[in-house]
Amino acid sequence: MDSSRILLAFGLTLFAGLATGIGGLIAFFAKRTKTSFLAFSLGFSAGVMIFISFTEILTESGEIMRLYYSHDKASWLTFISFIVGIALSAAIDKILPAEGNPHELKRVEQMHPENRDPDKPECQGRKQRRGWSGARDQKLMRLGVFTAIALGIHNFPEGIATFMSAINDVAVGISIAVAIAIHNIPEGIAVSVPVYYATGSRKKALIWSVMSGFSEPVGAVAGYFILTLFKSGVSLGFVFGIVAGIMVYISFDELLPAAHKYGKHHVAIYGLISGMIVIGLSLILLG
Repeated sequence: MDSSRILLAFGLTLFAGLATGIGGLIAFFAKRTKTSFLAFSLGFSAGVMIFISFTEILTESGEIMRLYYSHDKASWLTFISFIVGIALSAAIDKILPAEGNPHELKRVEQMHPENRDPDKPECQGRKQRRGWSGARDQKLMRLGVFTAIALGIHNFPEGIATFMSAINDVAVGISIAVAIAIHNIPEGIAVSVPVYYATGSRKKALIWSVMSGFSEPVGAVAGYFILTLFKSGVSLGFVFGIVAGIMVYISFDELLPAAHKYGKHHVAIYGLISGMIVIGLSLILLG
């Protein structure tokens, strides 16, 4: 394997993972959540990942399989690998504690009491009254930590997907890294908000939001070992099928629901279609 390609793949994965820290910073310095922008961006990311999964990664998996098996068997193995990727992501979702659900909507208004809308439950933050309970602080801190851990588990297969895609095709790897980075920004907010309200420390909130993204480069390390341990081409066929399944699940289970929560239905769909158009044109022009 080309060492420069490996370093680039690691770098892209690190960039995508550390975008959770951008979410933490936004929560500190933005006064209001730009819901339409987030909805469009998350929809855009979903469009990129869905398009790439079906047109590039799953296709590559099938082409590799056909080098070693008959057409019918290769098609079945590609399909099974794809379903395994979906099942893996679904299993991770299933085992995570509900209390630290990383998909729970958070808004930056929670950081700024003067901007909160009391009619929105997601904008209700730390109560400003005497007798504030330390137990509530502990619960919020636990929520933030659980969310960070849950995100870390979620981000691990995303790291594998980004790394493996970049190893196979730099343009595809960059596209996926950007899409996942956008996806990680609101997740960074989801970590930093409860930690900040539990501790009153922006530094601790930022540290936890950044740490939650470090599992993506760990996933890249796992991807590297997969490549070195299973050097045969057919192994790559299985891996690419699984990666496609992981990305499709992430898009439908995380990105699109989050886009709908943050904005109107049509804004998310416009982002989805725009993502498909932009990545489609990019792959044609760069191909």
